Amino acid sequence: MDFELPEELRMMKDTLRRFIDNEVIPIEREAYDGHLMVPEVREKLEARARELGFWMIDIPEEYGGMGLGLLARVLVWEETGRTIAFPRRKPWIFGPDVSPILLQFLRDDQKDDYLWPCIRGEKYAAFCQTEPDAGGDPASMRTTAIRDGDEYVINGMKRFVTGGDQADFAQVVCVTDREKGARGGISCILVDMDTPGVDVIRRQETMMDDRPCEVGFQDVRVPAENLIGNEGDGFRMAQNWITFGRMRHGSLGIGTMERCLELGASYARQRVTFGQPLAERQAVQWMLVDTYAELHQLRLMVYDAASRYDRGEDIRYQSYMCKYIGDRGGFEAADRCLQIHGGIGLTTDLPIEKLWRDLRSFMITEGPEEILKMALARHVLREYG
Repeated sequence: MDFELPEELRMMKDTLRRFIDNEVIPIEREAYDGHLMVPEVREKLEARARELGFWMIDIPEEYGGMGLGLLARVLVWEETGRTIAFPRRKPWIFGPDVSPILLQFLRDDQKDDYLWPCIRGEKYAAFCQTEPDAGGDPASMRTTAIRDGDEYVINGMKRFVTGGDQADFAQVVCVTDREKGARGGISCILVDMDTPGVDVIRRQETMMDDRPCEVGFQDVRVPAENLIGNEGDGFRMAQNWITFGRMRHGSLGIGTMERCLELGASYARQRVTFGQPLAERQAVQWMLVDTYAELHQLRLMVYDAASRYDRGEDIRYQSYMCKYIGDRGGFEAADRCLQIHGGIGLTTDLPIEKLWRDLRSFMITEGPEEILKMALARHVLREYG
């Protein structure tokens, strides 16, 4: 077994590390105006990303992107996880935000209307799955799409829609056959946001500085040709996307842990109390060591899962573990770092409080760890029982 990254990926990671350290971290507290990046900052960082060769990393080569494998993307997510300058939930600075659903499942005519405009930066897409009564349990969603001749009529409510107030269209996951439920009864339909009956009801303020939307659908009529794939494919499509999201969670956990080690160890050497640096205190040493050991464990797990995916393996259960261990490990690292810094850690002078808030939110979004553990328990009982 070879645990070393290939040389080209090590070089890529080193380039990203220098970019983050020298150009991003120094301005990370100036990067935002409310919940959005300052336009001038975004433009500057996007231009540098292009110059460094990190543009459209998520887009396959056939569409003009870099076509990076999952392990390479993990390294990008890991390095960007070391700073609070970038949005934790896209869009970010490495090219257009194009979901795997649009890249993998659209027909050619749908690509002309939706995929290519996204790649060119002419349109922005939102993803509508979560509902007030269906978050971690998407199979219980109530939003329906009823076939009426050559149209679907959509009724329901979606919550926590990132960028819903800026999107040109949405990928709406909805019920087309209540009896089948998650086993063939959930579909995904493209809905233009200016369609009559679509209403951005409110923007929700959150502890993470995000501002997701609630979107209502009342007798929204869309052409039947806007169905992505076949009826009943929606749950599988959404889960495919969320697998990538869960790997991103694990990768951001790596970056957060490493930044907290950098901040914590540096401050422990500088801060003197009762005649000794904090670095001489066993309680502080053990906090740093716990984060260091957990960082090593998480990195091996995430790299292994990404490598398996790139070899064509199913990593659904590995992604569950990467997410819940990465989220919890990243949050605990931020919590220890906050404790080491004491009062100054509570201020916005340092990025620790933002890392703490973001990582705490990750333990809920894209699959609470309790639900992931339930799914893993079924897998363990099948495999070992």
